[in-house]
Amino acid sequence: MKTRSAVLREMELPRPFAQSQPLHIETLDLDAPGFGEVLVNVKAAGLCHSDLSVINGSRPRPMPMALGHEAAGVVVEVGPGVSDLAPGDHVVCAFVPSCGHCLPCQEGRPALCEPGAAANNAGTLLSGAHRLHMHGETVHHHLGVSGFADYAVMARNSLVKVDKEVPFDEVALFGCAVMTGVGAVVNTARIQPGSTVAVVGLGGVGLSALLGARVAGALRIVAIDINPAKLQLARELGATDAFDSRDPDVVAAVKSATGGGVDYAFETAGAVKAMDVAYQVTKRGGTTVTTGLPDPSHHFSFPQVTLTAEERTVKGSYVGSCVPSRDIPRFIELYKQGRLPVDKLLTDRLALENINQGFDRLDRGEASRLVVVMDKQPV
Repeated sequence: MKTRSAVLREMELPRPFAQSQPLHIETLDLDAPGFGEVLVNVKAAGLCHSDLSVINGSRPRPMPMALGHEAAGVVVEVGPGVSDLAPGDHVVCAFVPSCGHCLPCQEGRPALCEPGAAANNAGTLLSGAHRLHMHGETVHHHLGVSGFADYAVMARNSLVKVDKEVPFDEVALFGCAVMTGVGAVVNTARIQPGSTVAVVGLGGVGLSALLGARVAGALRIVAIDINPAKLQLARELGATDAFDSRDPDVVAAVKSATGGGVDYAFETAGAVKAMDVAYQVTKRGGTTVTTGLPDPSHHFSFPQVTLTAEERTVKGSYVGSCVPSRDIPRFIELYKQGRLPVDKLLTDRLALENINQGFDRLDRGEASRLVVVMDKQPV
């Protein structure tokens, strides 16, 4: 069959993307689902810095590649070996397909699935197959999803069946921003009720971490960003304090306000400067967690003695240390109860044809979350 898809053929094109047009909307040939695979009619897909990092070349991937990894849609067809999904089911995509058999999967850490990571790096589905082609040319899959498209074939292991009540443009966010941000708080850090928390970087992941801290019972939540509008939104979502990270005295200000620093600090911007702030505002005996994915050539350093003398903990959190089939449904239930207002993270809804302009807005830090809605008309 044919599918309309946003394809990246060359990384590191100059900004603004509205002019250089790194993503081209192309009509691709899409194979039928193979064993253990599912054909999905994608309804909505969020724009994320993980997509942007491929566009700008900081996380190189094989070209050409059909981008998009934070998506939701409807099952159209299931391949052989798939018995627990059926046409008409609503699904959210998980961008690390877990094999269920490698050691990390057996240890309950599917985000670290080894075959899944290998497939994602190679731009294939979990099976190693490519299902996208154009004029005989292979087009690579992005994180097993390639969700900026009308239709996509994915591994069954990349999909989580979800409640049909939640609109697609909202439920799509649970596949990356919510899973990563909320998961970092409740799974990786396991914060305690009454804790003090700081979030450095208020994009979709950072604001999700803020919501996660609130629902987990944090007593004080400190929001840190360079964008006044995002700081205001953070206050509306439950932040008790907000600080401009451009202030050269921001660390001292946070420590003063929190009596020496916070119990848990979350770096969600994917920048070394943000990680430095997060580490410095963490109190003695506290925990600093990073969800960011900076350029692999960038390095973070700190006085090693503080790890011992101050009993510090530094942790990485990938996909929020989540088990998607467990965590996505329960996070959605919290949303339905009004305790996790993910809908407030949505800045705008775009047509697929306006995706390059959307990445300009994301790159400039103007949006918390932008979502491409597949049936929306371009402007």
